Amino acid sequence: MASPKKLATAAGVCFLITHVTSIGGLALYGPVLNNTDYVAGRGADTRVLLGALFEVVLAIAIVGTAFTLFPVARRHSEGLAVGYVGLRTLEAAVITVGIVSLLAVVTLRQHPPQGADPASLLTTDRALVAVHDWTFLLGPDFICGANTTVVAYLMYRSQLVPRVIALLGLIGGPLIFASAIAELFGLYQQLSGVGALTAIPVFAWELALAIWLITRGFKPPAGASDATAPSPAGRERS
Repeated sequence: MASPKKLATAAGVCFLITHVTSIGGLALYGPVLNNTDYVAGRGADTRVLLGALFEVVLAIAIVGTAFTLFPVARRHSEGLAVGYVGLRTLEAAVITVGIVSLLAVVTLRQHPPQGADPASLLTTDRALVAVHDWTFLLGPDFICGANTTVVAYLMYRSQLVPRVIALLGLIGGPLIFASAIAELFGLYQQLSGVGALTAIPVFAWELALAIWLITRGFKPPAGASDATAPSPAGRERS
């Protein structure tokens, strides 16, 4: 097994990759998400395909965060560590469904069925975009809120990272989950100002965690620095 320092660095890098690819993917998807007649127009297929590539990397990096943390986290709570791997894998799977839905829109625009009614194509276009929008709520909000809470609690209890960092996750995870419930019932839009504000603690948690893991690694257990020091009796005998 790789050393804890290497695992910490790999996990931190994966977290940073998720930040870059999630923001980049959403920005690149703009034309297909915001254009109600995308399938019937000229389109911006290359941009959408690049956004899909970003999200493929995002899904891989999400799973990577769980598998790089698992070997160290399991020493403190195997149940929580396994739960985090499962939830992160589920989050990546939901995101992948959203990728497929937008790729299907590109296929419809490039190769519409022969004799297809334009109105039907537009309806299908919006239906596929709606699938993506729902996966965006389920994955990055509901499931992310759950897995953030799980791993932040594990980090807080084990003190693998400073507790102030873990507290960001313990605040951000439940907050974004509660925000997802509000969005589900239409109290406000996911990409609204309120929705963005509720995502800040999770964003800060992942960024702070990534920087700490890359620069400092996991904190040693309390008293570990003294474990190898010779005892007073040993010094007297020497």
